[in-house]
Amino acid sequence: MQDHVYPSIYFSYFFFALMAGGALYFFVKSLKSGYLGRNSEEPKHRMLEDDEQGGIR
Repeated sequence: MQDHVYPSIYFSYFFFALMAGGALYFFVKSLKSGYLGRNSEEPKHRMLEDDEQGGIR
């Protein structure tokens, strides 16, 4: 009789580690790119200023 529980447990832990590693990778990458920095809201404010001026800069 074989036990088929361990392969599914190993796969679930591997999948969780893969997803957590991917999330951490993209979080660090976004910090380095400046998406979460001091000027992260700048594109939004620039877009709102363009809307107030009628789309003409």
